[in-house]
Amino acid sequence: MPIGKFRNCTSSRHNPPEYTLAALPIQDIKGGGGGGGGSIGYFFSIQDSVNRIAQVPSGFDLSATGIFQSRPKMAAATAVASPAVETDQISKLQAEVTKLNQISDNEKRGFVRLVSRHLSGEEERIEWEKIKTPTDEVVVPYDTMAALGEDPLETKQLLDKLVVLKLNGGLGTTMGCTGPKSVIEVRNGLTFLDLIVKQIESLNNKYDSRVPLVLMNSFNTHDDTIKIVEKYSRSNIDIHIFNQSQYPRLVEEDLTPWPTKGRTDKEGWYPPGHGDVFPALLNSGKLGELLSQGKEYVFIANSDNLGAIVDLKILNHMVKNKNEYCMEVTPKTLADVKGGTLISYEGRVQLLEIAQVPEEHVGEFKSIEKFKIFNTNNLWVNLKAIKRLVEADALKMEIIPNPKEVDGVKVLQLETAAGAAIRFFDRAIGVNVPRSRFLPVKATSDLLLVQSDLYTVEEGFVIRNPARVNPANPSIELGPEFKKVGNFLKRFKSIPSIIDLDSLKVSGDVWFGSGIILKGKVTVEAKQGGKLEIPDESVIENKVVSNLEDIAN
Repeated sequence: MPIGKFRNCTSSRHNPPEYTLAALPIQDIKGGGGGGGGSIGYFFSIQDSVNRIAQVPSGFDLSATGIFQSRPKMAAATAVASPAVETDQISKLQAEVTKLNQISDNEKRGFVRLVSRHLSGEEERIEWEKIKTPTDEVVVPYDTMAALGEDPLETKQLLDKLVVLKLNGGLGTTMGCTGPKSVIEVRNGLTFLDLIVKQIESLNNKYDSRVPLVLMNSFNTHDDTIKIVEKYSRSNIDIHIFNQSQYPRLVEEDLTPWPTKGRTDKEGWYPPGHGDVFPALLNSGKLGELLSQGKEYVFIANSDNLGAIVDLKILNHMVKNKNEYCMEVTPKTLADVKGGTLISYEGRVQLLEIAQVPEEHVGEFKSIEKFKIFNTNNLWVNLKAIKRLVEADALKMEIIPNPKEVDGVKVLQLETAAGAAIRFFDRAIGVNVPRSRFLPVKATSDLLLVQSDLYTVEEGFVIRNPARVNPANPSIELGPEFKKVGNFLKRFKSIPSIIDLDSLKVSGDVWFGSGIILKGKVTVEAKQGGKLEIPDESVIENKVVSNLEDIAN
């Protein structure tokens, strides 16, 4: 498929492919669904999906599945009757998985371990009274981090330790585009990937450094990405590509891999969440390659987070303090109340997701008074530590059961999130960063923000307009008529000025002219069955507009 087709994905002729975006390790709702800024946004209780615990066959060796590997002590485990699965369930699964020639032996082993852990009832429950608010030593205020000196050689030496890894497994189907989401045009004809490349190239040119870009694709985005990155062949940046694991969906009624029942197309498979980044880095050979080049740290972020840029203060702090893992968190707003947060728990820093919260404490968890921060999914990790922990099979992140129905068949996919790995790394910390480092584009409402006069782009960096007095961005809610990028662009002759906007709600068949200025709280609603066109050069401030007379009054 030619590159132009992806870059032109705003056209209405592009339809979503035949496989669903819901299978991908990205979050569709900003700050929602239990995933915070980028953790996976679909959490379910383990009891919601599998209640099939019985007996392990006598003499069957579960050690190879990783069920009984040691892990840091936590709260009392969820009650389990006995080490547990129906008589031959795991052995049957292993036999079925050996038939899957489409995936590697590493993927087969990883999949069996994941399913075995899930069926064992190993998932553990937080004891609420043991939760402590992290101190500033555990979640470091960004402003207290020492600034890097002005010596360009020192900066170059620091950058030469770094790898930038973008999670590139998601499709743009929910926004009406085909191909990887990272090739949606964000601003001035530039895609997410264009901006990322320009950012890193700018650093390399300025400091004569060699920061590489690594893209972790899913099987949904890999082939297209290979073609797309050819356009950067003359850029001052080395681009590495690898695939995350490909696991078979399980048919819920008997936990059989769906491809062994004949569903061998893409619908039979899924990428198991961004927690897979750690084993996939090792299994692909990329981890060893990067270590051999003298790289020491990786900055991991979602490709659609325009605020996730290289920050030398954070990298310098990690190097100086020998931190193996650092998660960027930022203050919660009411839009982020379901987002995962960092806690201190039995002497370690840990990510707490809403799915782990006892029902009677969910209200407390959502409060922005007690749990004031949430995970942006910007992660800084030591590469040697990743190698050590993956080789020891020590990364036992919480499993996220994600039940689905595809073509009338109930299936289950088991996933993990990269943020949950924090408790396994030594000297792990969080850093409380400014909100500017969390600017995800999950929907066209976000696209409106970044295409407006609220932001400019310089050398690939998206910079907020200092003329905006309010530190928070406007709240924007667009109706379903604006959901797809193509329709969104057609309905705006030009993006309105929103420097002084507090909130915007648009519903119905609304069309915007050029040179429009929106201020304060604005609601624009077309009457049912009617069309409302906002004239060029209109100024709307603190109004509810349902006809043209409302603008003049």
